[in-house]
Amino acid sequence: MLNIEYNPQIKNQTNFEKTIIQNQGFEFIRVDHCQTLNSGNNDLVACFDSFIHDRQAQNLSDGTIRFYRVKIKLLLNYLETLRITHITELTPQLIRDYLIYLEQKGHNPGGIHAAYRALKAFLNWWKDEFEPVNWRNPIEKVKPPKVPVEILEPVKSEDALMMLAACDTKSILGLRDCAIILTLMDTGVRASELLSISRKDLDLKNGKIVIRKGKGSKFRIVFISNRTRDAIQSYLNERTDYSPYLWITKTKSNLKYSGLRQIIRRRAKNANIKTPSLHSFRRYFALQMLRSGVDIFSLQKLMGHSDIQILRRYLQQTEEDIRTAHKLGGPIEHLFENISRQQL
Repeated sequence: MLNIEYNPQIKNQTNFEKTIIQNQGFEFIRVDHCQTLNSGNNDLVACFDSFIHDRQAQNLSDGTIRFYRVKIKLLLNYLETLRITHITELTPQLIRDYLIYLEQKGHNPGGIHAAYRALKAFLNWWKDEFEPVNWRNPIEKVKPPKVPVEILEPVKSEDALMMLAACDTKSILGLRDCAIILTLMDTGVRASELLSISRKDLDLKNGKIVIRKGKGSKFRIVFISNRTRDAIQSYLNERTDYSPYLWITKTKSNLKYSGLRQIIRRRAKNANIKTPSLHSFRRYFALQMLRSGVDIFSLQKLMGHSDIQILRRYLQQTEEDIRTAHKLGGPIEHLFENISRQQL
């Protein structure tokens, strides 16, 4: 790499300490790549900040930015205990040790795989950004950790109904919480997508919502039933503010992720049930649509999945499905039923 500087006084000077080509007053200084890697662009913390800045410049969703912040911060905290401060100090063995460390700290397989993906994105970005000479990306030698395919349980219908009943619809917050729960169940939107909905994205007349900030910044349209539409309208009728956001707090500010989690936690407590995860409402939507006969390709578009393989995880049979299937065909039950009939 060459840095070019103009210096009119160097025409007749000689500098044996640098590799210099002088021509008409321009000084060409060849910069050694080792010097570049030892500078700020090799510092883990500085590069992490630059990486996040790059993701923001790409207009990625707030949820994606938060994902990278949380997962890579785990890595930085781990490396800090080892006094490792530069990217070039990372090795395949060190990355494997980090993944094992996460497991020992109680992170589930999905969380460990997410940490791996975030680290891979970070290192690939650094490689492309600075093009270091004679550096091999250590993540290329580390295989991603396996994630067992688990049954993903949706929120139970009876639990959702109890949470809805726990919302005091005589108050604006009760109307809001009721509308939020119905929207999550009726559309299958991600939590981040729900929170980004503005008033202009809402078409109550035609029962549809425009999702402008989907995963991967993808645009799509979702639909709502008359009951959900009426619940949202009742909530908006009580609003006297000019906020452009659909969901707001008591102080009229835009509802955030932590606030949404608190709403679900509070309504579950009021209903005296175990708090469901935000994502369990998305699973509920997927399974109910499938059971109602909706084809998987239409469901893929409604949920905003780019790959149909991702959707298949949501469609794993639940414990309820398996219990029903066993009831219908359980061999022992049928065996003794046949014996009883023969004795009669």
